[in-house]
Amino acid sequence: MVVSMTGFGRGKIESRQHTVTVEMKSVNHRFSEYFIRMPKQFMKIEDKLKKKLNEYIKRGKVDVFVTISGEGLIHRNLHIDWNLVEDYYQLITQVKSRYSIEEEVSLQEFLARPELITVEEKEDENKEIEVLVLQAVEEAAQQLKQMRDSEGTELLKDFQFHLGQFKDRLIKLTSHAPLVVEQYRERLVKRMKELADDTADESRILTEVAIFADKSDITEELTRLNSHLVQFHHTLQSAEPIGRKLDFMIQEMNREVNTIGSKANDSSISTLVVELKTILEKLREQIQNVE
Repeated sequence: MVVSMTGFGRGKIESRQHTVTVEMKSVNHRFSEYFIRMPKQFMKIEDKLKKKLNEYIKRGKVDVFVTISGEGLIHRNLHIDWNLVEDYYQLITQVKSRYSIEEEVSLQEFLARPELITVEEKEDENKEIEVLVLQAVEEAAQQLKQMRDSEGTELLKDFQFHLGQFKDRLIKLTSHAPLVVEQYRERLVKRMKELADDTADESRILTEVAIFADKSDITEELTRLNSHLVQFHHTLQSAEPIGRKLDFMIQEMNREVNTIGSKANDSSISTLVVELKTILEKLREQIQNVE
């Protein structure tokens, strides 16, 4: 089936003390790649998050944002550098003694020095929050998957429309190709008669027509293009990720169309080739967003 690589999902899980919110967005990418942003004390469960995401996402670049609010997430402690305090005190005492300063040493003088007293923050590791994070990630991933599936349904409709147009051009090519040789024969006979006073060498005409028919024959290319169309439709129904396979098939179809274009000795065929390449380009652009 067709699944888009573009989507957005949001999950929110609450307990008595904490609220975990997870938002994720995905865009097209050649491989599967995750960028997870969450409080560093929970980064140890990053592998579990990725494993959970892999259940819903097979390909694409996914940004995941985890926010946690509530009580007890961070513990703060005061840290005093007693050795440095002692050095400061001795320095101030010596200065006062040397210069006969009678002013008392104020506590404010020490509190105003940020290098003496600092606030240390320690993030709490909480097993309950880890469970909430995983639940919120799964909820967001399910929502993301629904959006990607929904957009994939629209992509499928677009594919079917353009494939129908492509098939229509192939039918026209198939019916017109034999006429090219006959038209060439008529022009050749007319030209030779003009040059030979209304007489023409039939054997020479047959030889020239045979050479032209061989050089301009596009039967094999048309057969392969029809085969690719069948495979394309079949691939669209596959349960596995199909983006890369479809991209390869478009390349092969482009190659066949280019070959037809190089053999074209007819304006109608050239016009149809341009239309085929235009359709393939539209398909290629859409395929870039298929998982």
